[in-house]
Amino acid sequence: MSIGTPGSEVVLETSRLLLRPWRVAEAAVQRELWTERDPRVPPHRRIDADGHPTVAELEDSIRTNELWSSGLLAVERKATRDVVGYCGIVDSGRGPAGEPELAFELLRRVWCQGYATEAASAVLEGARASGYERLWATVWDWNSASRRVLAKIGFTETDRQEVDAVHGITLFTVKQL
Repeated sequence: MSIGTPGSEVVLETSRLLLRPWRVAEAAVQRELWTERDPRVPPHRRIDADGHPTVAELEDSIRTNELWSSGLLAVERKATRDVVGYCGIVDSGRGPAGEPELAFELLRRVWCQGYATEAASAVLEGARASGYERLWATVWDWNSASRRVLAKIGFTETDRQEVDAVHGITLFTVKQL
């Protein structure tokens, strides 16, 4: 099992969470995440005027895109067996070669319960065990909750930023493993 490696099925576990590949039947959870996104998020990451992506399109993505089996894992609460978001690592191409990016997003109804920190900590341990030495994470300057999670798990902000006049400033953070 190697986190972030295409073709490998990753399962990570914490006291409250199971991080595992997505199931096609969970596409509605992904759609809900899309509908909850802040209006400052760029349009290509929100539901468009024609209602895309649809649940069917997201089902197809889960079926065909390895991102949902080895990169961005479903975050399932063990007690209730419901999926509440995703967490994992991806090669976004924004950081140096061989240094993937940590990404997470949880449904609003489970915010402020420590799940993002718990899931991200598990992913960090999985990345370390898989031989990664450093991870990146990008975050909007206005996303104070995600910035707090990143700080809690030891990411530090770098001098690198990308400025978007409409959507805000993307901050680049890094963590040595």
